[in-house]
Amino acid sequence: MPEEVKFLSYIEALEIVGNVIEEEHIREPDKRILTVYDKNGKELCWFDADEVIAESKPDTKILDEIKKAAVEYVMHRIPEWVRDK
Repeated sequence: MPEEVKFLSYIEALEIVGNVIEEEHIREPDKRILTVYDKNGKELCWFDADEVIAESKPDTKILDEIKKAAVEYVMHRIPEWVRDK
């Protein structure tokens, strides 16, 4: 049985995360990922961009609002193990 992933609190994520950047997946050219970096620019983790957008359910077609919804979704799902990176 897989271990349940635990997430940082939103406040702790805000203290650690410096940026969330949409990038091309290095092995799948047509796939986009959201890479999470700490405040020093070190990569912490990544998320599938299509999955995040589908899950965050932005109620808009405005690109900036979609991005904002995706980042908020990610900030609530930063795994605790990033503390060890």
